[in-house]
Amino acid sequence: MLNDLKGCAAALRETAPEIDILVNEPMRRHTTFSIGGPADLFILPKTRKELIGALDVLRAQGVPMLLLGNGSNILVSDEGVRGAVVCTADVDEVRVGEDDNTLTAEAGALLSRIARRAQRAGLTGVEFAGGIPGSLGGAVFMNAGAYDGQMAGIVETTEYLDAEGNLHTLRGEEHGFGYRRSIFRDHPDWTVIRSVLRLQPGDSAAILDKMNDFAQRRRNKQPLNFPSAGSTFKRPEGHFAGQLIEQAGLKGVSVGAAQVSEKHAGFLINRGGATCDDMLRLIELVQERVETQFGVELECEVRIVK
Repeated sequence: MLNDLKGCAAALRETAPEIDILVNEPMRRHTTFSIGGPADLFILPKTRKELIGALDVLRAQGVPMLLLGNGSNILVSDEGVRGAVVCTADVDEVRVGEDDNTLTAEAGALLSRIARRAQRAGLTGVEFAGGIPGSLGGAVFMNAGAYDGQMAGIVETTEYLDAEGNLHTLRGEEHGFGYRRSIFRDHPDWTVIRSVLRLQPGDSAAILDKMNDFAQRRRNKQPLNFPSAGSTFKRPEGHFAGQLIEQAGLKGVSVGAAQVSEKHAGFLINRGGATCDDMLRLIELVQERVETQFGVELECEVRIVK
């Protein structure tokens, strides 16, 4: 595998001489959980062209790959990731359309940056995303949402690469959006490249007030001072996950350095030095306790990479 990866790195540099390639890079540095062992190769393309080229090379070389944005909804094994992690963090152009109330964002663009850019342009509709610690690609993949909105309500088109490296564009309902899902969940070998968001004209000051209100609510209710992946579990029909977890007496319960937040029971946090195994055992403990007491099965929202 080592020789294969050396050959892969050389091929990547032939395609994009300036591309950043890190060897045995700890994934804890790139996930909001601050958990995860080393990736054999960690690749950071800087442009859409480099991203597409890197994926083509990895595909041709037969190297397993994992796409990563801001690492905000993922739990990576303590053993790390074999093959290559392709991080889109630097593929992050955000462009406001001319006189058509659209905004185009590349896969690695942070939702917070997209929301701020829309606000400055006097475009409303994406305020809900301002505090979600993710990037455009992951948000489309899982139909991220908060407060009064979700990606399904604003994504007009998405350019993506299929498993063979061909470019396509999804439009409207073709995205297959549902609660915390899209067609990309059914096709994990497809890669979001960029999306066009359809927004509405609004007052910049009023939009900023709304964003500030959402931000204050987050600070009041969520454990933002500890590493986490946001809400750990999907909302079960007819219930709130955090409420069930609290009613089960699990608030503050720990496994190793992984803990059910004392501030919001729907968040599992890393108190410092938590391992993937700690977090997995805590997830299982919460699921078992809630199902035993309330007959409700909590589905993990966080993507687990073993």
